[in-house]
Formats: sequence, C-alpha cells, structure tokens
Amino acid sequence: MTITAILASAVAAGLVIVVQISLAGAAKSTTERVLNDHGNALVSSIRAPSPDSALNVPQSQLGPGVAVYDKAGARVAGTVPPSMQEDFKELSVTTRMRTIEGGEHFAIMALPFTTSSQVQGVVVLTEPLAPYERNEQAAMVVSIVAGALLVLMAAGSAAWISRRVLSPVEQMARTADEWSEHDLERRFALGAPTNEIRALGSTLDALLDKVASVIRAEQRLTSELAHELRTPLTTIHGAAELLALRTDLDKQAREDVALIKNASASMSNTISVLLDLARRHSQAFHNDRTQLDDLAVELRGLSTPGSHLNVDLPPALSINVPEVLAIRALAPILDNALKVSDRAWVSARADGRSVALLVADSGPGVPDQWVDTLFQPGWSGNGGSGLGLSLARRVARSGGGDVSLVEQHNQYGGATFAVTFPGCRAARA
Repeated sequence: MTITAILASAVAAGLVIVVQISLAGAAKSTTERVLNDHGNALVSSIRAPSPDSALNVPQSQLGPGVAVYDKAGARVAGTVPPSMQEDFKELSVTTRMRTIEGGEHFAIMALPFTTSSQVQGVVVLTEPLAPYERNEQAAMVVSIVAGALLVLMAAGSAAWISRRVLSPVEQMARTADEWSEHDLERRFALGAPTNEIRALGSTLDALLDKVASVIRAEQRLTSELAHELRTPLTTIHGAAELLALRTDLDKQAREDVALIKNASASMSNTISVLLDLARRHSQAFHNDRTQLDDLAVELRGLSTPGSHLNVDLPPALSINVPEVLAIRALAPILDNALKVSDRAWVSARADGRSVALLVADSGPGVPDQWVDTLFQPGWSGNGGSGLGLSLARRVARSGGGDVSLVEQHNQYGGATFAVTFPGCRAARA
C-alpha cells in the first residue's frame, strides 16, 4: 500500500507539473494572439486615413497602454504607463515584431508597420497578465486537489484490494492455529496446488501434520511417564499414610510425614490430569454439556480448611465440556488462589459463544515482572512446582478453551484469572 501511495504521488506530481507547463504555454500563446489582433486592428485604422507622409492615428482606437511611434522613434499618439517608459522606448525603434514582459504582470508587444504611402511606424501596446495568472493558480489548486484525491483513492483501493486478497490467507492462518491447539485431525484438503490459495492450504496441511505428530509423540511420552510414576508414587503415598497412623512419632516426624503425604497427593493429582489429557486428545467434547450449577457443587468441595470460597455460577449458563475436564482446569487456579489468600470468588459471564469462569482472590496480585512467565511450565513465584497454571491451560485448551490473566489487581486486591470454554446461555430443562 505504501509503494502504491508513493507511485500515485509521483504520478500526481507529474500531472500537476505537466498541467502547469501546458497552461503557461497556452497563456503565453493567447496573450500574443490578443496583442497581435489588437495591433493589427490599430495598424489597419492607421493605414486608412494616412494617404500622405504623415501618420494619422484615430483616437478612438487608442486605449490605456497603447502608443504609436514614427520611424525615428518619436511618439505620435497614445500614452505610456510610467512604469514602462524604458520598455516602450526600447521597442519604439524595433524593426521586427517583439514581445516582452514589462512592469508588473504585463506583456508588451511592438508591431512595426508601413502605410500605403510607405510611411513607417511602430505600434506598442500592452496586455495585463493577471487574468491568465489567476487561471493558472486556479488550475494549480484544482490539479493539487485532484492529485491528492488520486493518491487517496489509489491508496484506499490498494488497501481494500490487499485486504480482500489476503483475507482468505489470514483466515486460513487463524484456522490452522486454532486447529493446532484444539483439533489435531482437521485439515483444509483443498486439493492439488493449482493456485496460490490451494498451495497455501497444502503447506498448512503439511505443517499441521508435523504439529500433530509432535503433539502425539509428547502425549505418548507423557502417558508412559505417568504410568511409570504412578505405581511408586502410590507406594510412597500408602507408606506415608501408614506412618501417619503410628503413635510413636514425635511432632517433627509427623510434620515430615504430613509433608510427604501432601506432596505425593499433589503429584498423584498432576499425573491423573496428564493421563486424562493423553487419553482424551483425540476425543471431541462438543457433545458434552455441563450446567454451571452442577459445576458449582463440585467446586465448593475444593475449598480448604480455614479458607472461604464463594461460588456464584448462574444455572442458565452451560459449557460444552465434561464436568471433570472443567474441574481439572479450575482446580490448579483455585488451589493457587487459596494458597495466596484466605478468600476466593468464582463467577461466570457469557461472551458470545463462550463462557468465562472467573476466579478472583484477595491476595497480593500479580506483579508486572511475572505477567509474561505465568504460564511457562516449571516457573513459580511462590516456590511451587510451576505446573499449576501451565497444566490448567493445557487442560482448558484440550476442550477448546483457554486460561488467561484478566486482572493483575482486582477490586479485592488480588488477581483474577479466566477459564474460558465453549458454551451458551440456555435454561435448564
């Protein structure tokens, strides 16, 4: 579009210059023609009454800025403008027709003549250039305005055409990005690459194949590691529970055993989520629907002792994912919220074809330096494992949703996160 605007500007500037040159030439030609016609008419009137050696000039033919001179350069009739005395004197003895510019914005012509009685003389007359200059200025303004409109139209047309041409490409890129996140089996399948759009579709299909291959390999590895870890983890958790039942442990030992139990339980929950993701990657959740009032009952059970969890989910809203998947996505966020504060709020809002589940807390909020790293696996601002938010996002995206930070500091002082899923507003049957 920039190149088009530059080219259009160059063309418009060229047109303005050509128009001005043409008008200047036309004005000069017109001025000379007017002066020549006026001079010839005056010469004809002088020749008629001058049969002898004297020059008889009819006063009716004389006007301002018109003078008649004899062969010696003496003025016979007419008046000379004060500002053009030198110009008239120079032209009064010329032997050929001449045109010069004199005074301020005047053209002066000298026209030698010979009467029928062979008496020679020179007619010198003027023509104001102001009307022609005004026409040139008006034409320049019109040319500049027309050139500006030409540039704007060219740039606008180029932008519109570019958007129309690139719109399918942009739409395909967005669709491919969405499929790579939520639906590994979808392809454009536009056929043989006989044009640019089909070639792009073929390229994107190949990239989606590679993305799907990498993700499936990751899911297989995740599933295998989770299976391998689950058995020893179950053993550790069971042994910790047995140790907790013993009565001969001192206070420090009991705290250590409780720490082992809690850590193993957290690891077991993480492994369960990873296994669910690995099993469900090829399943479609669009036929599943969860009413938010049913989800609210499960969420209230996630509150921890000493904390207050306020769940306010309207029953008229529903999400198009299984309830267990929604719980898996919300649990890490609620766990983080209740770790950094003693109060948390869960609400919902409809947003077009999706429903956002909002989790707010009264903690310290999210500092600016954490915003870009919140969802990176392994990063933690409070000494945790750093898997909670990244795992919640993976779970949500597996169901066609997402997890995002909505507010760094909300009305309660803490942060607000949104877990978004496809959904709708529909009264419960």
